[in-house]
Amino acid sequence: MKKHLIGEVVSNKMQKTVVVLVKETGRDPRFGKTIVKTSKYKAHDENNECNIGDVVEIEETRPLSKEKNWKVISIVKKNTLKVEETQISKEEGVSQ
Repeated sequence: MKKHLIGEVVSNKMQKTVVVLVKETGRDPRFGKTIVKTSKYKAHDENNECNIGDVVEIEETRPLSKEKNWKVISIVKKNTLKVEETQISKEEGVSQ
C-alpha cells in the first residue's frame, strides 16, 4: 500500500520537480495542545503543470533521485492568484 499525502506547492523552480509542504496536526501527549507539524517533500511533476500555491496529491514511489521519492498524482486545487501579484503585494506591504 503506497502512502498518499495532500499538500501545497511551495517551489517549482526545478525541472520536473516540485517541493510540496504537508501539514499534519496532532495533540501534544503531555499538555493536550494542538500542534501543527510541517514536512517538505520533493515530488516528480512530469509535465511541469504545478505552480506555487497549488494543492496537490502526492504518492510514494521508488527513488527517482537522491531526495525525490514522491510523484504528483493530481492537482486538487489550482492557485487563482498569480505569483507576480503576490510578490507585488508583499513588496507594497514592506514599503509602507
